[in-house]
Amino acid sequence: MAALHERAWADALSMYAHRLTIAKVTRREHEDWALDVGTLMRGDAPDARGWHVNDAFAEEFERLDDPFYPFVEVPVDHAVDRLKLRLTEISRTSARRFLVALSTLWLNVEKVPDFEARRPGLEDDADVILSRFPEGSAFYANTGRDSRNMDYYQRISCCSPVSSYDWDLGLVLVSRMEVGMVWSFDPK
Repeated sequence: MAALHERAWADALSMYAHRLTIAKVTRREHEDWALDVGTLMRGDAPDARGWHVNDAFAEEFERLDDPFYPFVEVPVDHAVDRLKLRLTEISRTSARRFLVALSTLWLNVEKVPDFEARRPGLEDDADVILSRFPEGSAFYANTGRDSRNMDYYQRISCCSPVSSYDWDLGLVLVSRMEVGMVWSFDPK
């Protein structure tokens, strides 16, 4: 894989351009990474390196009244534990597949008719995102108690929503230096 740089990052995030998705990274400022997730949930949070972010809600009027929109389960103060209860640690391999699944139109790889043809490019993009989080990083998904054993290339049938939507799927990426999230929403 080529070295991580700003252009490669922007190109990788483009796989979320057609989805209702927020994908961004912030500096890790707290021992408890969940507090940094709260920073990411704010609509005005810039990227830690000044790089591209994907924020489908950037121009939404709801953000004028609530900078955390569309999130309702925001990890600040006493709500940190509530968010963590919705997340389960998953492996790096699962995180790669989950990043790909989060880019699909229906949040379901099985519904993508040309998936096998598109798979190598999507996995390359996921690898670019993961390269920002070196070995030793942790990954957390809101896909239920069985998250550790899920094959994210199969239909995802469970989630613990943290937004005003009935169905949202998200991945939190945590390194010593940065915290990221890729969160996709189903507007049905």
